[in-house]
Amino acid sequence: MSILPKKNELGFFEIRLESIGGLGANLAGKMLAEAGVLGLGLNGSNFSTYGSEKKGSPVKSFIRFCDPETEIRAHSPIEEPHVIGVFHEALYKMVDVVSGLAPDGIVLVNSTRDFDDIKRDLRLEYGTLAVVDALGIAVEEKTKVNTAMLGALFRVCDFLDPEAMKQVIRKTFEKKYPHLVESNIRTFERGYHEVRFKTYEAPESARGKAFSRPEPLLGYETQEIGGIISANANSIFKDLSGSRQGFLPKWEEEKCIHCVACDTVCPDFCFVWEEGEDKKGRKQMFLRGIDYQYCKGCLKCVEACPTSALTAEREQIGFAEQHQVKQKFPFVAGGTY
Repeated sequence: MSILPKKNELGFFEIRLESIGGLGANLAGKMLAEAGVLGLGLNGSNFSTYGSEKKGSPVKSFIRFCDPETEIRAHSPIEEPHVIGVFHEALYKMVDVVSGLAPDGIVLVNSTRDFDDIKRDLRLEYGTLAVVDALGIAVEEKTKVNTAMLGALFRVCDFLDPEAMKQVIRKTFEKKYPHLVESNIRTFERGYHEVRFKTYEAPESARGKAFSRPEPLLGYETQEIGGIISANANSIFKDLSGSRQGFLPKWEEEKCIHCVACDTVCPDFCFVWEEGEDKKGRKQMFLRGIDYQYCKGCLKCVEACPTSALTAEREQIGFAEQHQVKQKFPFVAGGTY
């Protein structure tokens, strides 16, 4: 008798993890598949897709389970998953994370917000929404988000054996990082017990969300003739806020001595400066704020600040928009200084 709660027409139970580089979704997918295969004797497969393999770029990890007598011959990306795990809320801005989800599917989100707010931002109509503060758990236990998300995923996929996952955690960390074994097991257990659920019932006529695959703007039929580069060769128009992994710098003007140490280490256009005069009438550049559009949350500025005017702040929805000071790039609009 099958222990899988649901199966598609090919006999697979499918999970898709939506994340950004640096949060460990790729490793989480591998460990999840390993726990199902070695712990329960299921057939399983896992693979990931990602772009430039850098922190902040979108990552997808796919996990398929099926009964032992069923062979896995499909290795295409999962388009209609039974479970979706969203590691980072800022992905809503860049990716349709719930694309292809069935009306009775389950979405697990790393968040501290209310169910209804998350449902609205996801444009989710039906299904079960699971919420866990994976980042908060990881910060308190000094581990990573992926282990807390794994704990919550095991609660969501209740046919999986948590004890098998703990063995995988031990096997993964005990050789290279033995000091991280117990903290990761605690993180896993907290994710398992602290996840919350709310179900939005779907009517009988409800349909799943259609899967959408983003198409490139330029292809073999639409590429400009002559090797024209249509990109502007800079990142002025880019919004890098989706790259942040849960923290951003908070600036306190009264503590700032305008020493420019933060701007020296900043890899992007985050800090906004304005010319002014000091108390003796000498011209000087003064810091006016942070343009969070370009902030990736690397926190190098926090490390460089000599006066603690910059501190690491757990990002909350709306904080960046309320405290943002926009950069001025007049040449982009054809103006001059």
